[in-house]
Amino acid sequence: MRQSIQRPAIGRLAGFARDCALALAIVAAIAIPGQGSAGSPAVGSGFDVSGMDRSVAPGADFFRYANGAWERRTAIPADRSSVGTIGQLDDLSRTQVHDILDELARDRTSRAGTAYRAFLDQDRVDRLGMAPIAGWLATLRAIASPEDYWAAAAQASRRGVDLPIAFAVEPDDRDPGHYALTVSQGVLGMPDRDYYTSDAPAMRQARTAYRDYLVRMLRIAGVATPHNAAESVIGLETAVAATQWSAADSRDAARTYNPVAVSSLDAGRSRYRVATLVRALGYRTTRVIVRQPNAVAQTLRLVDSAPVATLRAMLIVRTLHRYAEILPADLRAADFAFYGHAIDGVDTPEPRWRRAIAFVLDAVPDEVSKVYVAHHFTPATRTAAETMVRNLVAAFNRRIDALDWMTPETKVRAHRKLAAFHAQIGYPDRWHDYVGLTMRAGDAFGNAVRAAEFRHDWEATKIGRPVYRWEWSATPMTVDAFANYTKVAITFPAAILQPPFFDPTVDPAVNYGGIGASIAHEMTHQFDDQGAKYDEQGWLASWWSAADRAAFAKRTAVLSAQFDHYEPLPGLHVNGALTLGENIADLGGLTIAYDAYRASLGGREPPVIDGLTGDQRFFLGWAQIWRLKYRDADLRRRLLTNPHAPAAQRVWTARNLEAWVRAFGVGAGDALYLAPADRAAIW
Repeated sequence: MRQSIQRPAIGRLAGFARDCALALAIVAAIAIPGQGSAGSPAVGSGFDVSGMDRSVAPGADFFRYANGAWERRTAIPADRSSVGTIGQLDDLSRTQVHDILDELARDRTSRAGTAYRAFLDQDRVDRLGMAPIAGWLATLRAIASPEDYWAAAAQASRRGVDLPIAFAVEPDDRDPGHYALTVSQGVLGMPDRDYYTSDAPAMRQARTAYRDYLVRMLRIAGVATPHNAAESVIGLETAVAATQWSAADSRDAARTYNPVAVSSLDAGRSRYRVATLVRALGYRTTRVIVRQPNAVAQTLRLVDSAPVATLRAMLIVRTLHRYAEILPADLRAADFAFYGHAIDGVDTPEPRWRRAIAFVLDAVPDEVSKVYVAHHFTPATRTAAETMVRNLVAAFNRRIDALDWMTPETKVRAHRKLAAFHAQIGYPDRWHDYVGLTMRAGDAFGNAVRAAEFRHDWEATKIGRPVYRWEWSATPMTVDAFANYTKVAITFPAAILQPPFFDPTVDPAVNYGGIGASIAHEMTHQFDDQGAKYDEQGWLASWWSAADRAAFAKRTAVLSAQFDHYEPLPGLHVNGALTLGENIADLGGLTIAYDAYRASLGGREPPVIDGLTGDQRFFLGWAQIWRLKYRDADLRRRLLTNPHAPAAQRVWTARNLEAWVRAFGVGAGDALYLAPADRAAIW
């Protein structure tokens, strides 16, 4: 998923069912300015005061003040790399889906139920051993020429295996009504180029673990001289890593839009023709959009000059990794030892049933989604969320009018973009069907292969066609939210519309600090450092004046520098450039949601609840959704690769708002205090 097209923004959660009459009755109280019961206490604040650590001053560490007691008493489970609000809601979502799949498993005509039963039968998977993949492995081991490798690479890519370059079908940034084929630098065996190039002790340890992993996988695959093969793979991947753009550079929407003829990618090379691979993958096009031109070109040159044996070994390992969960125990253990333990710091794998759910939701998601929505999401909840969206749009329009740095002409275009903005709430208006996809009892491996090929072929047929505006990239059970630049849309799956993000029965302050700030976060993405490059029709086009761009850059530089200063792990800082889009969205989301909350009070002061004022509850609602603890290995990977800052630093974004300073009496002696001139102020 390309970040400049559709950016994950806030995590993972799960759906909930509410009584329709009650939810409808309180929609006005949470979402309509000038109405509601602001003068009387709500049923509850919605903020968990037991998780606070009041021994910590808010201005010293607002994350610990809001969440310190929760952090102390919460252990990270052995099968997780992190734990928190988002994970707990994802657990609820998984449990609900578990119940659905247990029911579907009794229906012999259900693809989802059949796939679930086959994946769950680990004993059968282990009895079959390597037999399901034996024929494919034999083909891979027999690769002896460039032609052999390219043909095998095409087959593997159709089955979801990562190649040195990556293809995707996405809306064309300069023709957003139609799909185009994109080519990007490929996924590495380790999470990021720094894992190959950094001298930090943790990175050296990761390289040692990776070398051991490659040897184990190649030995399982029956490759002769696995140690030599492993060294050759590491050598090639290290060379590729040195050519790759950083994650921060790859965010740039303008720099990553480079349409070229497919034939032009083959200049200067003799063995591996991209045009041949494109045809073999079923992509009917003579034009591609290249995301990182020099990195792609250098990677192709490295591939062109690499020994066939090295490319063969890399493809074998990546194939086994892609299908490790449905292959025998020794292979699963080797894969988990590296990716689960060495990279994420997890001690034990997740239970088989959770991995089975993940497989089914990847293979035939909408068969489950339809049932989930019927059981766990009400029309009233959707209506309440849509009403809040309208309130937040109104607040954003007022913020635009009040800006002192944006020119009048650009303000007109900004208002147009907000008017064109579309909120996708709960679930899509249309479901996929899976006609032609066969799920067979007792054939977990075959089911996975067929599902991957089905999905690839579905994507391939889109090229040149009008964009399917009904299609979502996430299920309703996904605990996440998205901004889509080319559709000028945000997406909030059903699973996020529940406590602590959203609960229509509690205090509006906490709802605005939770789901309100989250919705406004996604809205702000349409105007962040990359989203602002797309106009009201979703075209990658310049619609800001030079003066607007300069003023915006000056303000975002303050935010970037602020996050560069944070050091979550010794010697490892937040990357202000990589996280800039999300930080802009967090700051804008808080600012807009706070304005919308105050407008909803109609000039009245809210009650004190749990000893907390309305403004305090608003900001604590924001802090509560970011209750999150990481293992060090997981946090290290996130700092290198994730466009989101860690949870504590996201909570600290509130230090830029005068309303937060006033609400908690923060002063110049406090660690989080920023003088007005030093605060980031954008929207």
